[in-house]
Formats: sequence, structure tokens, C-alpha cells
Amino acid sequence: MIEAYRKLWPQRVAAEKIATQQELEKYILIELDDELTHPRVRKSRQQKLELALARIEQSDLSQTEKDGLAALYQKLAVE
Repeated sequence: MIEAYRKLWPQRVAAEKIATQQELEKYILIELDDELTHPRVRKSRQQKLELALARIEQSDLSQTEKDGLAALYQKLAVE
């Protein structure tokens, strides 16, 4: 899933530094919680999940990669 995530976000320097599944999950949680955005303009976890799932679906990833990443995002969104 790490390689699929890197393909999804090719311009993110942090994505290139991800080496383990645990790091990947941590970074996805940061994204879902919108931690890198100013608190006044943060979106809810549900909104961020919907945006991520739309990006995954519209990407050039293989269907297997899309399914795997979408499942991971959904799993982490409910934790």
C-alpha cells in the first residue's frame, strides 16, 4: 500500500519518506484529521475521507490498489 500511496500523492515529500505500514497509517490519520491545516479551516474527518476516496477512485491506480487504499482509509477513519 505504501507504493500505491506514493503514486496517489507524487508531489508530497513526506510520502517518499514512508517506510513502514505503521508510518503510512500515521500519515493517513494526520491527513484525515486535517492536522496540517489551520484549525479554523479544518474539515471534518468524514469530509476528508470523502475527498480521499474520490481522489483514489479518480486516480490511475490499479483497481486492486484503489480497493486496498480505500479500505485502509475507511478502516482508519472509524478508529
